[in-house]
Amino acid sequence: MSSALKLDAPSASAGNPAKPPIRLLFVEDSENDVILLLHRFRNAGYAPTYLQIASEEGMREALLRSSWDVILCDHNLPGFSAQAALRTIQELSLDLPFIIVSGVMQEDEAIAAMRAGAHDYLSKNKLDRLIPAVERELREVCNRREKRLAEQTLRQSEARLRALTDNIPGVVFQMGYTPDGMLGFQYLSEAAAMLFGTHADELIGSSAGWMTWLLKEDLPGFMEAASLSAENLSTLNWEGRIQLSTGEQKWINLRSSPRLSEVGAVVWEGVMWNITHSKRVEADLRESRSQLAALSNHLQRIKEDERERIARDVHDVLGGTLVAMKFEMSLLESKLESNPAQARERAHNVGRMVDDAIATVGRVTRELRPGILKDFGLAAAVESQGEDFAQRTGIVCNIVCTDHELDPDYDTALALFRVFQEALTNVSKHAGASEVNVSLMQEGDEIVIEIADDGCGLAAADLRKPRSFGLRGIRERLSSLGGRLDLSPVSPHGTRLTLRAPLLPVPSEEPQTPSHRNPA
Repeated sequence: MSSALKLDAPSASAGNPAKPPIRLLFVEDSENDVILLLHRFRNAGYAPTYLQIASEEGMREALLRSSWDVILCDHNLPGFSAQAALRTIQELSLDLPFIIVSGVMQEDEAIAAMRAGAHDYLSKNKLDRLIPAVERELREVCNRREKRLAEQTLRQSEARLRALTDNIPGVVFQMGYTPDGMLGFQYLSEAAAMLFGTHADELIGSSAGWMTWLLKEDLPGFMEAASLSAENLSTLNWEGRIQLSTGEQKWINLRSSPRLSEVGAVVWEGVMWNITHSKRVEADLRESRSQLAALSNHLQRIKEDERERIARDVHDVLGGTLVAMKFEMSLLESKLESNPAQARERAHNVGRMVDDAIATVGRVTRELRPGILKDFGLAAAVESQGEDFAQRTGIVCNIVCTDHELDPDYDTALALFRVFQEALTNVSKHAGASEVNVSLMQEGDEIVIEIADDGCGLAAADLRKPRSFGLRGIRERLSSLGGRLDLSPVSPHGTRLTLRAPLLPVPSEEPQTPSHRNPA
């Protein structure tokens, strides 16, 4: 018996073609039996490298030190057995062909050995099956190794795919028809918990309960799109709304590609995205465009109304005054000599009419272009506008200017003046007020104008009206100055508008043409 590793050269008389190298581990106490088995391998064209051992320690050492292709083991050895040899292999987690070659072995022993893990058993008296059995087991172990490698590669690919899908913001899914003709998920990535608020495992299976979340008005469109995609095997790209059990409503975009499964059923694979934010932004943008268009139309109407009012003032007031003046002048001319007293009365009437005409021209001119703003500043313009407002509407207008030396740049002053005009116009149209109190002051680096009326007040719903163009225009104009509008109630009734704007203009990235104030 030898424990040294030995290499046999192929027999020169062997008629079989040379075979690949083979490493044999003999668990055998009879050297003659080893030689007999080696003779079979040499005749088959092999040049085996082999080692003969006869104890558990020797086998363990041989397995740890070298790699082997086949283990050929006797059934019973002094102090060692095939069952013990099998346990050693299993403890070391080795996958090696293990063939029992024994002179005497009972059938029940052979069956027990096969159940314990042996791959075959042969009688030493009948070795015709030795080489075919070894070659068969070599092929089997190669197949098992390839299978394990393929399974390991598959597990790695699945792990990479899962890591990828779990980190995509959208929900990766596989979907197919259920027996009731609905569509159910067959796979969902972990992102489903963020989109649906339900763990992916609860939504996978034959149940199509998720489709109950689709809004009734969107469900027919989804089913029609899926049917067309299944019929033509074309991309399914659909947008719609779902309402979760929590009551939350979301927009989703579902995009997937269909294919036919092994059984001929249509299966969709793709990604589902939460597009709620983009839909809200889109809706806000449409609403903003609509409001801008409405505001533009409103401003155009305001412009036309202003032109009409100016034309009416010029035609009805100034034109009528001039016609009356002409009539009075004619009468005055005829009475100069015959009735001096009546002539003086006529002359007095002409003078009054001239005063009215001058006042009308001044008012119209101030409203069109407030020259007083350039000449005397914002405080004087606000006081003058308040006087005109009181005369025109009959509403008492009390104005307090704590600082007549306010000196904003002309563009800021003009914008604040126009906002003040619009605020007074709103009071006359909507407040039903009998008195307005106005204060103009400076707070830090801001100009503040407060306008408080004793009218009906402003409800919260009024601020949400889509056509509240007056307040919207005021806000937009103040925002362009870097300022803001604050609204608050006045006790016991009424509304206070607080207009705030920087004393100096907000720096702009675009160069602006400087405007010059005329010296006072």
